[in-house]
Amino acid sequence: MQEQYNPSEIEARVQQHWADNKTFEVTEDNNKEKFYCLSMFPYPSGRLHMGHVRNYTIGDVVSRFQRLQGKNVLQPIGWDAFGLPAENAAIKNKSAPAPWTYANIDYMKNQLKMLGFGYDWSREIATCTPEYYRWEQWFFTKLYDKGLVYKKTSSVNWCPNDQTVLANEQVVDGCCWRCDTRVEQKEIPQWFIKITAYAEELLNEIDNLEGWPEQVKAMQRNWIGRSEGVEMTFQVADSDDTFDIYTTRPDTVMGVTYVAIAAAHPLAIKAAANNPALAAFIDDCKQSKASEADLATMEKKGVATGLYAIHPLTGDKVPVWAANFVLMNYGTGAVMSVPGHDQRDYEFATKYGLPIKGVIKSAEGEPDLSQEAFTDKGILFNSGEFDGLAFDAAFNAIAEKLISQGKGKRQVNFRLRDWGVSRQRYWGAPIPMVTMPDGSVIPTPEDQLPVILPEDVVMDGVQSPIKADKEWAKTTVNGQAALRETDTFDTFMESSWYYARYCSPKANQMLDTDKANYWLPVDQYIGGIEHACMHLLYFRFFHKLLRDAGLVNSNEPAKRLLTQGMVLADAFYYTDEKGARIWVSPLDAEVLERDDKGRISKAVDKEGHELVYTGMSKMSKSKNNGIDPQLMVEKYGADTVRLFMMFAAPPELTLEWQESGVEGAHRFIKRLWKLASDHVNAGPTEALDVSSLNADQKALRRELHKTIAKVTDDIGRRQMFNTAVAAVMELMNNLQKAPQETAQDRALLAEALSALVRLLYPITPHLSFSLWQALGNTSDIETSRWPQVDEAALVEDSKLVVVQVNGKLRAKITVAADAEQQQVQDLALADEQVQKHTEGKTVRKVIYVPGKLLNIVAN
Repeated sequence: MQEQYNPSEIEARVQQHWADNKTFEVTEDNNKEKFYCLSMFPYPSGRLHMGHVRNYTIGDVVSRFQRLQGKNVLQPIGWDAFGLPAENAAIKNKSAPAPWTYANIDYMKNQLKMLGFGYDWSREIATCTPEYYRWEQWFFTKLYDKGLVYKKTSSVNWCPNDQTVLANEQVVDGCCWRCDTRVEQKEIPQWFIKITAYAEELLNEIDNLEGWPEQVKAMQRNWIGRSEGVEMTFQVADSDDTFDIYTTRPDTVMGVTYVAIAAAHPLAIKAAANNPALAAFIDDCKQSKASEADLATMEKKGVATGLYAIHPLTGDKVPVWAANFVLMNYGTGAVMSVPGHDQRDYEFATKYGLPIKGVIKSAEGEPDLSQEAFTDKGILFNSGEFDGLAFDAAFNAIAEKLISQGKGKRQVNFRLRDWGVSRQRYWGAPIPMVTMPDGSVIPTPEDQLPVILPEDVVMDGVQSPIKADKEWAKTTVNGQAALRETDTFDTFMESSWYYARYCSPKANQMLDTDKANYWLPVDQYIGGIEHACMHLLYFRFFHKLLRDAGLVNSNEPAKRLLTQGMVLADAFYYTDEKGARIWVSPLDAEVLERDDKGRISKAVDKEGHELVYTGMSKMSKSKNNGIDPQLMVEKYGADTVRLFMMFAAPPELTLEWQESGVEGAHRFIKRLWKLASDHVNAGPTEALDVSSLNADQKALRRELHKTIAKVTDDIGRRQMFNTAVAAVMELMNNLQKAPQETAQDRALLAEALSALVRLLYPITPHLSFSLWQALGNTSDIETSRWPQVDEAALVEDSKLVVVQVNGKLRAKITVAADAEQQQVQDLALADEQVQKHTEGKTVRKVIYVPGKLLNIVAN
């Protein structure tokens, strides 16, 4: 066996072996327990970043661990290939998105292989291919037939630069998250899928997601936002017009002093015809963006419409105001305003001099409303026949009265809104709908699917080529001329069902049901927590749609979810002669000084610029602190990078990239290689005779099997890969110190090395593959089994007990494992050091922690 560890040679050879033998290709096997491990697939941006490497290393560790448990393991990979970044890059590079995307896929595929990830490449998919999106189109038409798809004109966030709709989450400080252009509100026709039809089930089944992080589940519960309340109708004074409001606090209805409606509400628009101030306010609201999350903190603005509403119970007239804190897209676009018991309403009323009336009090008495609203539930007063009622009784009494008068009804509402899937840009799957000559809109007939997106196009600014090319939209349906829809799908559509397509990627149908039901649900899903309320919610929703279409028989798509933390790196900059910040890669920064806490206090770049250190931050292009994984692999090897990624931090926490840590991981691997090569080159070993081991050998073997037990639990149950690596490193330290003088010494090391290479196999697979062969095994490590704990080895013959006198360490004694306290006490008192510190004193008390500690109290 060669003495020097050479990662480039080893890794290339092992990866070729995997490719030649199709090691990770799997088929359905009912005789083996299946395990489906999936990491969220990458967008083909051109290069992997360290966030990718961490995500996919975690997935590979889990997959390889389960493989050695004897399971039939599926770990596929593909490409989330549609979307705006590819289109914008194509415009910038004067190319079409398709060749740019496919070139990136080829490059990133080689990077993934370079890192040694054990993917079943025969199942690779790219969402931009017609073979994939044709089934998405087909399924959309089936959802339309079931009444789960509709089109309506809706107010949306519109980026005038990118010429497309943005989700609320894609608007930052009123600007587009990609180009910083000010976002506008725009009314345009949109296609929607009725996710709200599944809101109750999506909410209720969160409790069944036992293997999902509590934080993700809480975020989804809040996003779905179920509430029980009352919908009531207000009549507009001197008019036949009415409008509805929804409230979860009908107990406060007697405190309504005004009504607020959205600027886009039909009543506001109607009133604006004769109200210039209102018209100007409505126009201003169109130019600004407010998501539901902004409502609590934004400055409250409004204009009186000149209309009055009739209170449904008292008959009093209350003014109707258009307000910027009411959104047409949420609820009914109108709210009853109770400034005495809602802080938002209070701030608005205070600003505009509107009445504030208290109708809820605590047990201590009526609230002081001079500074803020009283928002707790309590006892009603100033509420006529409802005075003295507590919340539940008041809720029911007021609801029943409104119902009896035909002015209200009980209702369950959700914050969740239907999923708008229309996008106005080119690089996406065409929406399979057509408009007929009579104006009716119908699904594209199945025999005309897929509606293929042309790839050989010329990008002219941001206008979609399929919108610019009037001929593309023309088609014929049932012998009649028709026009295709020129909007494309939101790319969350593709990522919502890719996990299921992996089960049968070549099937000439959406899913092969038998194969899908063999593999699904996913046993382990891995990806960022930032996807909690978009992708992960759509992912669950789509699975239920597939279930109700008879394509899968499970209720949820994934049993277990791991959300990995971000990767951080040092960030440095200097200021140029124009005052601009020039960010310098941490690889190009030389640290000259650190303070007494180890923090960087002085650094320079290669040109001698003195750098400002801004601390650790997320790797990004803007701060030039991203580390290219390929450079690290070329320098240290893939196994070193993988080992550092798993050792540096628990998987759900942020990981601080430090090259010194990578160097430490590399040194560990080289030590292991040398230990193994010295052992192998010393010649064959005898069989281990556990009955003849001496005390030290037994202790070392006990540590070995404790390590096996810990690593098994850390990887399999706890998913704390960092502590698993730490345990292996500690064992390695002791193996290096262990004598190699007798045949049993060498036999014990052989057992330890055999276990070690398998314990490390999920993390450092190339290294483990090579060492497994070098240790004399004729089979591949992939077909071996995970090391098993010898329970007999864990039984201790003796224990080391710490002896204290008056709380201070005075001795350490070895006692029989089953020794009674009196025996331990006698041995301790016979120790020379203990006698020295108890001489002339009376033993007053002895405290014994069995097998660990004996404290003698003497004076």
